[in-house]
Amino acid sequence: MTEPSTQQPRRSPLPPTDTDSGGRSTAPLDSTAQLLTRVTAQLATQLSLVSRNGTRRPMHRTRPSDTPRLPAAPRPSPAEAAPPTLLVVAHGSRDPQALRTVLALLDRVRDLRPGLDVRLGHIELNQPLLPDTLAGLRGADAVLVPLLLGRGHHVKHDLPAAAAAAPSVRTRIAAPLGPHPLLVEALYGRLTEAGWDPADEGGRRAAVVLAAAGSRDPDSAQDTRRTARMLAERLGGVPVVPAYASAATPTVPAALRALAARGRHRTFVASYFTAPGRFASAAASAAPRTAAVPLGAHPAVARLLLHRYDQALSATAPSEMVSLLASA
Repeated sequence: MTEPSTQQPRRSPLPPTDTDSGGRSTAPLDSTAQLLTRVTAQLATQLSLVSRNGTRRPMHRTRPSDTPRLPAAPRPSPAEAAPPTLLVVAHGSRDPQALRTVLALLDRVRDLRPGLDVRLGHIELNQPLLPDTLAGLRGADAVLVPLLLGRGHHVKHDLPAAAAAAPSVRTRIAAPLGPHPLLVEALYGRLTEAGWDPADEGGRRAAVVLAAAGSRDPDSAQDTRRTARMLAERLGGVPVVPAYASAATPTVPAALRALAARGRHRTFVASYFTAPGRFASAAASAAPRTAAVPLGAHPAVARLLLHRYDQALSATAPSEMVSLLASA
């Protein structure tokens, strides 16, 4: 017989296992440290799904660190959000009433559109001059709206040259004011103030001389003639003859004499000027009765300035701007 072995049985390297009710082995039991680690991880996962206000965040298939983030859209600065400056370009005059009239017109424009930056620049004779106003707008956007009634040298040459000489200002040039139905309404209003009687409309003795500054540019004369036709229609067919204070014919006295020779003795002079000045005074002195005052700060003129401003803003292409100046 052999003696029983005194060697102890080897311990299994595996941890103890549980058995189910049938005696079958299940997964190994975790140690206490492992259980605590697992519980902590599960709690962290659950807490990550809850926001600070106690609501549950929606679950995503990707981890937060895996989700791409889009860059935030840049916020426009106040300067970028503001509309371009409306820079009214007046001719200028030695008559002190001219500047006061233009400033009153700009105040009316500001009343119509609060918050819009409205500034003034003169081609000559008055301060501020256009280059100085442009210098004060360095780095800004501006729309140059000529306070001029038709196409001529100032609109075609002086304004583009001034804009080109101020490259630090992003500029657009609007069309001149005339011809336009709003100007006709302003002319009609000024005639009524001067004593025009609607009963004269269609009469055989009534007539109107449309007194303008005059220009050697044929486009300027064409614009004045078109305004005269539009005013004649507004007056119910009363003859309206364009006449000029300089550079073109007929003169205002010559037009008045021609109308008188045709039996038109009840004649009025409509002042087709934006403000008082030498030419407006000369035209008024030739009138057989009280002449209408210049257009000045008439509400229709203020509305027209804003219309030309908006029109220039809507014309984004350079070719559209050229079209505006050519067919205004």
